[in-house]
Amino acid sequence: MMRAAVIDTCGLPPLVSERPEPATGPGEVRVHVTAASITPLDLLCASGTSYFGAPATPYVPGVQGVGVLDDGTPVWFATSAGMRPGDGSMAEWAVAAHGDIVPLPEGVDHRLVAALGLSAVAALMALTWRGDLRAGEQVLVLGGGGVVGQAAIQLARLHGASRVVAECRSDAAQRRAERAGASAVVRLDEPCFDERLAEQGPIDLVVDPVFGAPAVSAMHVLRPGGRLVNLGSSAGESAPFDSATLRGKHLSLLGYTNTELTKEQRADAVAVIAEHVRGGRLTLDYETVAFADIADAWTRQATGKADRRLVVVL
Repeated sequence: MMRAAVIDTCGLPPLVSERPEPATGPGEVRVHVTAASITPLDLLCASGTSYFGAPATPYVPGVQGVGVLDDGTPVWFATSAGMRPGDGSMAEWAVAAHGDIVPLPEGVDHRLVAALGLSAVAALMALTWRGDLRAGEQVLVLGGGGVVGQAAIQLARLHGASRVVAECRSDAAQRRAERAGASAVVRLDEPCFDERLAEQGPIDLVVDPVFGAPAVSAMHVLRPGGRLVNLGSSAGESAPFDSATLRGKHLSLLGYTNTELTKEQRADAVAVIAEHVRGGRLTLDYETVAFADIADAWTRQATGKADRRLVVVL
């Protein structure tokens, strides 16, 4: 038997209970889990209101995690928990398909890799694959204090940006963006936001996990031929772009989602992130949570009372 966090009813937090250790099927491996982050996708799936439909309960949530294989190899792994039948990473043992595991460097910080996870994958690929970041370009990161934002600030620097400006909405978010290495921070909650943002231009590439009004402002500071890559909508589901700006400056408005990556692309991105973590070049403001406290942590994350990524340690 093993300890597992179990969703019995959609919309309620998971509770720790005893379950049989999982058995592997063809093409699967068993992972002894060391850390698993509580992500927005976990919360959405467990709410029963996602576009995947309500998951069959009971089930173990956790769409990603970090752990070790039976032979001691450290790995990051992904699951489809909450999206398809089956259990996820929030248990002492999990099962993952061979194609969904990525070997990690020895000695890498499991908790930090779990905290960054797919959010850092999104930041990296929005910058380099979708956004085609070029050496010497200036980057604007919207939502710079969030998980994607903090990762994007650091990864933009690591992959050639000459200057990285961050948009933030609170003192805490500003501190996180500054610790991540932002060249300048522009506060959305202060007067004259558009004017202050314009002073930071021209911008070559915008990484946008928020959309809404901040994305509209960002479009106006892009240089001719600039690109905006959207990968979220925490500030609004719509943004009223004007045709004259879009056409007159020959701008590119691009969408990004991790689901469009091949497993090989995702694995390569995780490997890059893990190497940056091992080298001390990539970090994140996160909080660790004891496995026994997962219900409280889940509730804090779901209600917005947690101001950083929560990582459950096993």
